Amino acid sequence: MIDGVATDSSSTPGSTEKPRRARRTRMTGAERRQQLLEIGRTLFAAKGFEGTSVEEIAAKAGVSKPVVYEHFGGKEGLYAVVVDREMRRLLDMVTGSLTAGHPRELCEQAAFALLDYIEEYTDGFRILVRDSPIPQSTGSFASLISDIATQVEDILGREFKSRGFDSKLAPLYAQALVGMVALTGQWWLDVRKPRKAEVAAHLVNLAWHGLDGLEPKPRLIGHRKS
Repeated sequence: MIDGVATDSSSTPGSTEKPRRARRTRMTGAERRQQLLEIGRTLFAAKGFEGTSVEEIAAKAGVSKPVVYEHFGGKEGLYAVVVDREMRRLLDMVTGSLTAGHPRELCEQAAFALLDYIEEYTDGFRILVRDSPIPQSTGSFASLISDIATQVEDILGREFKSRGFDSKLAPLYAQALVGMVALTGQWWLDVRKPRKAEVAAHLVNLAWHGLDGLEPKPRLIGHRKS
């Protein structure tokens, strides 16, 4: 036994033949699939879909190319599963964060949820904000933002109704607010300044005070009217 690892001791004492190394424990199918997903996630985030090859994925995992095809049918299949997992994770984080009663605090929670995701799952966010090179059954980052906006839409609808505004316009404002946070998140992804709480505060400051001062019937002041 060497460092707690069993070795093949079939060689006789004094023999110059080196003992065989212990065999590595083989991964289960589920473990191998998870390993390939993590490796693919890292490579897609760093190099993009086109810059990542099946050969590189297999080499990082210490397996042959057919193993990747066996689990995912190819690079496209692996990429689709990675994107689907990240989209679900982000949507769950945002929808799960909306627990407050006050609309302003709900805005803060939504902003923090997206910034938390960017901070904790940076690779995932880098993958999501890239234009997907292949059709996705779950849509795109734009459709994900639309799903999140649907959650915010109900909150805005109630707020609009209480203020005497047209609640039918809530979907438009929800898309605008969530889009603003998402685009700011893309910028913050690389600069990481100011700190997360300060970014959230400024986003909510713009969103809330903009909402607070809304005109029931907004007007255009420029020459263009259509």
